[in-house]
This record gives sequence, C-alpha cells and structure tokens, in this order.
Amino acid sequence: MSARSVRPLWFIAVGCMATGVHWLTVVVLVEALGLRPLLANIGGWLVALGVSFAGHHLLTFRGHGVPLGRSAPRFALVSASGFAVNEALYAAALSWGRFRYQALLAGVLLLVAVMTWVLSRYWVFRGRSVPR
Repeated sequence: MSARSVRPLWFIAVGCMATGVHWLTVVVLVEALGLRPLLANIGGWLVALGVSFAGHHLLTFRGHGVPLGRSAPRFALVSASGFAVNEALYAAALSWGRFRYQALLAGVLLLVAVMTWVLSRYWVFRGRSVPR
C-alpha cells in the first residue's frame, strides 16, 4: 500500500483517538466536576487538540515536509474553526433536549471530522511530498 492510500486510514485512527479523548474528557468534566456540557466541551477540545495534531503530524501526513512552525498554527486554526462549528451545533442539539448530551456530542464530533480532513489534507499539511 502506498502512503497516499494509507493516509485516510491513519486519519480515521487518529480522529477516533482524538474524538474518544474529547468525548471522555467532556463526560468526566460533567460527571465528576459538575460542569455544564457546553463548558466541558471546551476542555474536551483543548485536550483532544494535542492528541489530534500529534497524530496527524506524525502519522497521517508524515513526510509532509511542512515545518512545525507553519503546520501547528494552521492546524490550531482549522481545529478552532471546527470547534466553533462543533460548539454551535452542540448548543443547538442540546436545546432540542431529545437525546443525552453524550450522544449529541458524538454525532457533532463525527460531522466536524470531515471538515478537518479536507482542510488538513489540502492546507495544513500540504507540502511537496504530499501528492494532490
């Protein structure tokens, strides 16, 4: 398998890890510390940001040739944009009140993953060695 064909598999693996960390952090902050879900979601995102960047930098887009000083701020911007969408969708979903906060968060996190893939692939980690 070529690096290009494996890249989506790494993205899914890293994304699942970061999503799990995000989700678990939110649940712990809500259940153990009594934070409201939207506030806990900020903490979940901050913890998952490090997991996500490290995984994508070292695994998904390895060999990209983009300096850390350029890829890290770009990734943070993409992640923050994704989080803004995440938080807006999560707030709307919570206001409907039909499902538990954990299930709503899981759905929102999956939707934002597609945006993260596209922007990471074609902007954050787009280097000379990453084929179009």
